[in-house]
Amino acid sequence: MPWNDNANPGPWGSPPSGDDGGGKDPPKRPGGGGPRRPGGPDLNAGLNDLGRRMRGLLGGPGQGVRPGAIAAIAAAAFALWALSGIYQVASNEEAVVTRFGAFDRVEAPGLRYHLPSPIEHVEKVAVTSLNRLDIGGSGTADGDIPQESLMLTSDQDIVDLDFSVTWRVSNAAQFVFSTRAPDDAVKAVAESAMRQVIGKTPLDVILTNGRGQVQLATAELMQKTLDSWGAGVTVVEVQIRNVNPPQEVVAAFRDVQSAEQDRDSAVNEADAYRNRVVQEAKGDAAKILQSAQGYREQSVRTATGDAARFNSIYGEYKRAPEATRERLYLETMERVLAHSNKVVISGKGVTAPVILPADVFRPRGGPNAAPPAAQAPPAQPQAPAPGGQP
Repeated sequence: MPWNDNANPGPWGSPPSGDDGGGKDPPKRPGGGGPRRPGGPDLNAGLNDLGRRMRGLLGGPGQGVRPGAIAAIAAAAFALWALSGIYQVASNEEAVVTRFGAFDRVEAPGLRYHLPSPIEHVEKVAVTSLNRLDIGGSGTADGDIPQESLMLTSDQDIVDLDFSVTWRVSNAAQFVFSTRAPDDAVKAVAESAMRQVIGKTPLDVILTNGRGQVQLATAELMQKTLDSWGAGVTVVEVQIRNVNPPQEVVAAFRDVQSAEQDRDSAVNEADAYRNRVVQEAKGDAAKILQSAQGYREQSVRTATGDAARFNSIYGEYKRAPEATRERLYLETMERVLAHSNKVVISGKGVTAPVILPADVFRPRGGPNAAPPAAQAPPAQPQAPAPGGQP
C-alpha cells in the first residue's frame, strides 16, 4: 500500500477533503511525492537535508573533496578498527592471543584488549569446564559400538566393555596448538590405553574386583601419552560403565560362573571342616600333653616323697633296728587288714572244726564296708615272735 494512498489512510489519519477549508488543496511535501499528512514525520525533508549536509562537507558540484572530510572519515574508521580489539574473557575461560598466527600470550578472565585483526587474533578456551567422552556405546544392546567395545584380555578371552572419560584443559596454549580435534585425540588415546590395560588383565579380574585397578591404570597411561604429545589436557577420571562377555557366549559364561561358585562353595566347606578338625585335634593334643605333664609331675613328686620317707625310716632303723622292724610290721598288717573281712580264732583248746556262718565274709553296708567279725571263742593274746614275726 503506498503511503500516499488517500483511499487507505495511514496511521496519521485521513487527509483533509478538498471542499473543507474553502476548497484549498492540501499542502504538498517538499520535492513532490503526494500530500503531507499533518502531524507526521517528514522523511523526505530529513533525507534531503542530510544530502545537502554531505554535499556541503564533500564539496559542491564542480568542487573537489575537501581534505578535512577525508581525514574525518579516516579517523572514524581507524577509531572503529581500534575499538574492535576490546573483548571479554569469561570466568571459566582463558584467551589465547596470537600475533600474525604465532603464539603471543594467554589472557586471564576479565575485560581485555588485543590489537585488531589481522594483527592479533583471540581464541577463548574453557579451562575449568569438564568434558566427557563415552566410548563403546551407551551401554545398551542397541547403542553398543562393537569396534570400540570388544577387547581381548590377557587369557585370550573377549570382553564387551563400555567406559567414559572425563577430562579438562590444563594448558590453554598447548590445547590450541597441539591438536586440531581435541575430542578425537582424547578418544583415540583413551581407547588405545584401555585396550592395552585390558590386554594385560585376566577376564576374571575385570569382571569381579579389578575394575578399580583397570580404571586407574588406564587414566595413568592416558595422561602419560597426552603429556608426551603436549596436548594440554588433564584426565580427571576413567569410569567403566558396563562390562560383560559378548552376547553370543553369555549363556555359556553364566554356566561357567555357576560352576565356579559351586566350586568355591565346596572349597569353603572343606576349609571349614579342616579348620574344625585341626582345632579339635590341637585341643586333644594339648589336653593329652597337659595330662602327661601332670602325671610326670605327680610321679616325680611321689617318688621324691617315697625316697625321702625311706631315708627317714632308714635313719630310724639304724638307731633302733628292733623297734623299727616291729613298727613296720604292724603298720603293714594294719594297712593290709584294714579293709578286709577277717575272723580271729584262738588255737588253744580247739579240737573240733570251727564252722563259720555263710555270710560272715559277705560285704555289709556298701562295697567298701567291712563286715563285722564273726563270733568266735575268745582268743588268747600271743606275743610276737622274735624278729617281728607273729
